[in-house]
Amino acid sequence: MPLDWTPFVDLIDRHQHFLITTHIRPDGDGLGSMLALADTLEQRGKGVRMVVASALVPRYDFLDPRRRIQRFTLPGDAYRNAEAILVLDTGTWNQLGDFGTFMRGRPVAKLVIDHHLTQDDLGAIRMVDTTAEATGRLIHEAITALGAKPTPPAAQALFVALAMDTGWFRHQNTTPATFRLAAELVEAGARPTEAYETLFEQSTLGRLKLTGLVLNRMTMALDGKVAYTEVRRGDYETVGATPQDSEDLINFTRSIAGVEVGLFFMEQPAGGVKVSFRSRSRVDVAQVAQQFGGGGHRLASGAILATSLEDARTRVLAAIAAVLPTAR
Repeated sequence: MPLDWTPFVDLIDRHQHFLITTHIRPDGDGLGSMLALADTLEQRGKGVRMVVASALVPRYDFLDPRRRIQRFTLPGDAYRNAEAILVLDTGTWNQLGDFGTFMRGRPVAKLVIDHHLTQDDLGAIRMVDTTAEATGRLIHEAITALGAKPTPPAAQALFVALAMDTGWFRHQNTTPATFRLAAELVEAGARPTEAYETLFEQSTLGRLKLTGLVLNRMTMALDGKVAYTEVRRGDYETVGATPQDSEDLINFTRSIAGVEVGLFFMEQPAGGVKVSFRSRSRVDVAQVAQQFGGGGHRLASGAILATSLEDARTRVLAAIAAVLPTAR
């Protein structure tokens, strides 16, 4: 059932100054959604600021040439004039990082626009549609509900959001409606060739070396139904990469014939291990991720474990082993 965007429109009409954020370690969907919505609100004369509570990914700089998205750090005093907070592409506290601490203490209107299954009570109006292939689709609906159309920069941002969350239109969440929306965005000014070349054909040497390291560590488990690899804390400095360069590398684990579940373990600079989960089709990895305080989609999820790399690997593989028989 389509979302009723009336609460969103009412909130926009009632306020003038907005603060928009997305999840830490932002991807193309989160960043593209932020930029497109901010563009539309500014076209309506609203004041907008955008923040993310972690480092930004350089590969997406072309979407934000004026570097308007800022890195959020506590106490966040510069953002206290916001009358409303809009959270995009997540609905969980642990994905907001330090911004979550700031948001808890702000007695302002709050609204979430998201497509993930896992949701916390953020004290916000929820505009959540788990059938949407990307939050970018929902932002397009929100823009339409405001009686607006995407400008060319907003269309480019939304195209990237849509394309990245569907694996450039090859994942199972891609539908005929996905291609129709993509065509509409191209007609509005999106430039797919430019976006693809920037995202996938202009890697740094460090990212390519990190890719080689990840491939070299690929390991099979559970009778070939699971493939996993890992990045250790010192690897980024060794190869001249950054943590943001690990985006998309999880997809190599699922590309091996016979693999049902792919896992990517990443030691975090501040401690703990981030685990990305990918499923071919029959294993619900969101349920597995929830066991470790994470979540996401049925076929793509993540979690952070406050433990060692070895322990995280052991615990996650055991959890996957427990659900694999049900997928046969």
